[in-house]
Amino acid sequence: MRRLQDPFPRPGDPDARPAPPPGGLPAELNPFVGRAGELAELGGLLAEEARLVTVVGVAGVGKTRCVVRVAALREKRYCDGVLLAELSAVRDPDLLEHALIDALGLTDHTGRPPRTVLVEHLRERRTLLVLDGFEHLVDVCADLVTELLRRAPGLQVLAAGRCPLRVDGERTFPLAPMSDGDAVELFTERARGVRPGWEPTEGERGTVLELCRRLDGIPLALELAAGRLRVLSVEQVLLRLDDRFRLLTGGRRGAPPRHQTLRTAIGWSHELCTPEQRLLWARLSVFAGQFDLEAAEYICGGPDLPAESVLDVLDELLAQSVVEREECPAGARYRLLDTVSEYGAQWLAATGDTRRLRRRHRDWFLGLATWCELDWFSPRQAEVAARIDGELPNLRRAMECSMEDPDEVHLAQYLAGTLWFYWVGCGRLSEGRHWLEHVLEEPAPCDAARLKVLWVLGYVAVLQGDAVAAVSALQECREEAERSGNAAALAYAVHRMGCLAIVTDDMPRAEELLREALGRYREAGELNSNVLMAQVELAMAVAFLGDLDAAAAICDEVREVCEDHGERWALAYALYVLAYAALRRGRTARARQMLGECLAIGRTFNDLLGTVLSLELLALVTAVEGDAGEAAVLQGAAEGIWPSVGLPLFGSVYYGRPRAECEEQARRELGNAAYEEGLRAGRRLDPATAVDRALTGSGPAPAGDGPGTGGAPPAGESGGTRRPAASRMTGRGGPERW
Repeated sequence: MRRLQDPFPRPGDPDARPAPPPGGLPAELNPFVGRAGELAELGGLLAEEARLVTVVGVAGVGKTRCVVRVAALREKRYCDGVLLAELSAVRDPDLLEHALIDALGLTDHTGRPPRTVLVEHLRERRTLLVLDGFEHLVDVCADLVTELLRRAPGLQVLAAGRCPLRVDGERTFPLAPMSDGDAVELFTERARGVRPGWEPTEGERGTVLELCRRLDGIPLALELAAGRLRVLSVEQVLLRLDDRFRLLTGGRRGAPPRHQTLRTAIGWSHELCTPEQRLLWARLSVFAGQFDLEAAEYICGGPDLPAESVLDVLDELLAQSVVEREECPAGARYRLLDTVSEYGAQWLAATGDTRRLRRRHRDWFLGLATWCELDWFSPRQAEVAARIDGELPNLRRAMECSMEDPDEVHLAQYLAGTLWFYWVGCGRLSEGRHWLEHVLEEPAPCDAARLKVLWVLGYVAVLQGDAVAAVSALQECREEAERSGNAAALAYAVHRMGCLAIVTDDMPRAEELLREALGRYREAGELNSNVLMAQVELAMAVAFLGDLDAAAAICDEVREVCEDHGERWALAYALYVLAYAALRRGRTARARQMLGECLAIGRTFNDLLGTVLSLELLALVTAVEGDAGEAAVLQGAAEGIWPSVGLPLFGSVYYGRPRAECEEQARRELGNAAYEEGLRAGRRLDPATAVDRALTGSGPAPAGDGPGTGGAPPAGESGGTRRPAASRMTGRGGPERW
């Protein structure tokens, strides 16, 4: 594989734009035309409180544009928002619920089933959920939608697909082709996109109308035909289309005429392409969702289509509306419409080149994941997270490709293990565990790739509170690493066993294992975010055991390394420990400053665990500074976030002490009624608003470091009988990141 170029935009790059909110409605790239009657009727169904409205129709009839338009027109009527879930790139039914979690913008660290997370999030909300492209997942989608509607009374669903879901209460809306007037208007508008200012002459109007009727008013066909005005006249377009119809009519006896028409329109557009354009079209079908130019050059290039010519051919396909361009934080990206991609895939299969292209696709994304894992330990962590988030459909397809061949399962294991930073650092534990367990199902040599999957699986299981699965995976990893002499894998296994000890409140054992792991890391020459997190975890264990000076010294060292390498993810947790130590020493202003930085970093990665822990500790800081009312609000905000993270404060005596101290002080100063009202006010805040409030500070600003410690007992006191702590994911065993 040729070396990847820099996959991220540089600072100041005009293509680097803020990412849209998860599940937000996309901006329209060209004007919406016509469909006034259909929009009004769909809006009326939603206004009548129809719980599920499904827009159905043939491919290319404009279902997606219609439902998105209706949702945008009615967006203000839903106090909790309108969310779009695009399901066409989701091939595995088991990933449907993860796709909806993405659409809702949730970061759930618990081990709860994704469906439970969805139900609990939507239960009390007034939301419109737009589902697009579900027909290949119709059975599982119908089951999920039914349960969501039953258990979330404020939810409405607007779906678009080629068939109905066929569930109780569904209102089906067949979307017909455009009327003559709308079709002519759409054709004219899109024609202006390739010939600015174009208007049909008096003599061309009848030809345009005839063309629109021949295409049965199907928007995709009209747009493809309009794209041909770049090189043809309207009369030439009609003549060529007419020839194509005569050639294909009757070729599929019994097929709906509109299906023949759409296939004819796409096929006609395909036939008018040059051989190089057809070849690139077919090869681009191996992508799932978006792709960038560099990936297209590597995967689709070859002797018959040199990589250096891919840009020009891609530009020609863009001009013909075969490929769409989209903007994202990483720059310009491209996409084939689903129907166009399916057509290209059929041609690729006909050439017998599908398997080779899928392997090239897999190899490219193996390389990208490797690059991103290395770049995670750098100033570009946020860009890495955004890049992997955008490439997730392609990464899934790459793992699926490797799982199809027993001789290539080790490559799927390599990819699943390499993405540890995404599963753990970006709130994808549930999907990460799905892939980690899946790639271990097939027999494969216990090489470095499998060992990595085992320790990553153990890590994820620890964070989800599944101690049994964690011990099983980590013990197997340790034994195989010792047998094979893999020093790095052995260090990771010991490290994660230390994680398990710290989240179950066994601090002496945690300190022992984490010191052993750090020694093994040094011997193996490892230095990355995992190593820094091991130091932070050791510091937390030491702090809980009462040695604040040692804990602060360890985290100061971590902070220096983070600053040298631009690492921010581990830095946030080091600052959390330093804030904990500062608070215990009575330095509240210093603690507040560091917790503010923790919150800012957590927002960058959508790290709910770091966010909620920082809010909990900041609440105690606020109480010590004298604002018990604001402290209660912050505690309430934390309570609202914990259900998506796990059992509050992991059920840990050590982690729970600051909250207990804050509650005791706030209740004493406010009284029970005012304290409970503050909690209720905080629970009503969404995470983003809570973080903004915490960062701006609605209470009185502290004048300086106070002398008190908020009534905190000495940090080394155990505070009671030890019991298993809950994880950031489920409440059954505790986190490693605090």
